[in-house]
Amino acid sequence: MIDIAISKIALIGAVALVVLGPDKVPRLARTIGTLLGKAQRYVSDVKAEVNRAMDLEELKKMRATVEEAARDVQASVTTTADDFEKSWAQATAEALAGSGNSYSRPLANYRAPKKRWRTKVGAIPNWYKARHGTRRNALSGAARVAKYRPKKII
Repeated sequence: MIDIAISKIALIGAVALVVLGPDKVPRLARTIGTLLGKAQRYVSDVKAEVNRAMDLEELKKMRATVEEAARDVQASVTTTADDFEKSWAQATAEALAGSGNSYSRPLANYRAPKKRWRTKVGAIPNWYKARHGTRRNALSGAARVAKYRPKKII
């Protein structure tokens, strides 16, 4: 790095003041300041880019190791699953052969359970229905007309 002390900077400033004159020195100082700022920003950008590139390389290496581990796990799972399926098929074949094929017969007396929705709906207590405004006694259309029809006066 350049070794510049305060005495050297003062000497350079005095020479610039004599050579350029007092009216151009502030503009020159401003120009030098902006150029130094741009140079610092450029250097910091380059450092950041180098750091990003190094991080990217590290991430690529890490990604490769993770992908390799995932492939190993997948291969071990598939081989384990294949072994399990083979042993399961063998065990079920032996069980069916040894027990007289009791598992292969369908159940003759099986029938699907009936739906009991009326029982389930009727299981709600009337006080709950009354409190929540649920209709308790539903009438068909014809029954409703017959109930609310005006009576004939004879």
